[in-house]
Amino acid sequence: MPSEEALARLAIFVKADETYRPAKQAASRRWQVRTTYGEFEILTTGAKWYDTRAKKGGGGAIDLAMHVLQMSFVQAVHHLTAAKPLRG
Repeated sequence: MPSEEALARLAIFVKADETYRPAKQAASRRWQVRTTYGEFEILTTGAKWYDTRAKKGGGGAIDLAMHVLQMSFVQAVHHLTAAKPLRG
């Protein structure tokens, strides 16, 4: 699952930063994200993500859920599979 889709499933609020211009990969995007555990600035490129404030990143929706929702691996899998998909 792309990190962008995962963010939509995990966040209370998520908004793309339209002023962001990637330095390395044109597909990268910056997001302002709010969850029940705080606010984050997340860079995404496909399945990869990076939290610019915490200086921590990962590869995949499960890692992202564990990070922004402070969940265990099992909790993250359950949360992501229970969430409604963006596109039908």
